[in-house]
Amino acid sequence: SKVLFSDESKFCISFGNQGTHSLRYFYTGVSGVSGLPELTVVGLVDDQQFMYFDSNTKKAVPKTEWMRQSEGADYWDEETQNDNNYHKSFKNNIQVAKERFNQTTGVHTVQVMYGCEFDDQTGETDVFHQYGYDGEDFLDLDLKEMRWITPVMQGIPTVQKWNNNGALLEKDKHYFNTVCIEWLQKYVQYEKSSLKKTVSPQVSLLQKSSSSSVKCHATGFFPSGVTISWQKNGQEHHEDVYLGELLPNEDGTFQRTSTIRVSPEMRSGLTRACIVFIWLHIANMLSLAMYCIYHNHRHCLRLSLLKSVPIGIIVGARAAVVLLVIIGVAGYMVYQKKKGEGLKRC
Repeated sequence: SKVLFSDESKFCISFGNQGTHSLRYFYTGVSGVSGLPELTVVGLVDDQQFMYFDSNTKKAVPKTEWMRQSEGADYWDEETQNDNNYHKSFKNNIQVAKERFNQTTGVHTVQVMYGCEFDDQTGETDVFHQYGYDGEDFLDLDLKEMRWITPVMQGIPTVQKWNNNGALLEKDKHYFNTVCIEWLQKYVQYEKSSLKKTVSPQVSLLQKSSSSSVKCHATGFFPSGVTISWQKNGQEHHEDVYLGELLPNEDGTFQRTSTIRVSPEMRSGLTRACIVFIWLHIANMLSLAMYCIYHNHRHCLRLSLLKSVPIGIIVGARAAVVLLVIIGVAGYMVYQKKKGEGLKRC
């Protein structure tokens, strides 16, 4: 349930920029726990946190440099006022939910997630507004049908109340179809203006030991729409591959790691060096640069563009489209907003 509210081989790591941008807000209200804020609010653009509020500090603050530079005191004063009002609504909503579930003690949570997505290549949009209680689905807004739905009987009174309020539904429709998309586009422009341009990732192929998994770590890229995939002999390879979470860096860029398990067959014949081909993406033009990766302190068999270093060191290069790791016949794998409406009362 959602929580709301060897023979010759080739491995390829490809990076594809996606055109979809997202704006999401997460509200978490907690009761029955001392010391924690009763309400926490987090806002994310393209999975990067850009604002924060909690009911202990009672103040909304920016979490990225591009938000600090782009919005002044009036914006944050309004955000602070809105979130303090939301705090009152959350306290009421938790109390109502506890009564409906016949709960008098214990720790309980109300969660809300809402926002929108926009594909700047196709123009397609998507919106979402969901409530959860104690980690289970509670309410969901179906904008296509313009109605609220609930999977539990305790949510029926709220659904009936909100679905009978036509003005409230129209306000939701306007916010999600217009206001949310406008703020998302504005925030994306703030990001781009701050970073000035698309930033390609620095790619590192790492391995702790000859028997451990190989990690491809991409960091420092912007925007966040980067995917990492492995290919073997020209075909996508999904077996024993783990894709880590997209994580933000302090400078507004992102990082991500993909890990692949090295099979025993890949560990045979560890005598040849590997060549890494890095395709640089500049203004939609592709140019090829080659870098040598050293194996067990041996000199590169093909190029001498880098100083001789042991394989454990981070091997980095700016890459945006394709990173090819070519393994020789006897080779080895490389070490490799919301502006607007408050939360409704149940």
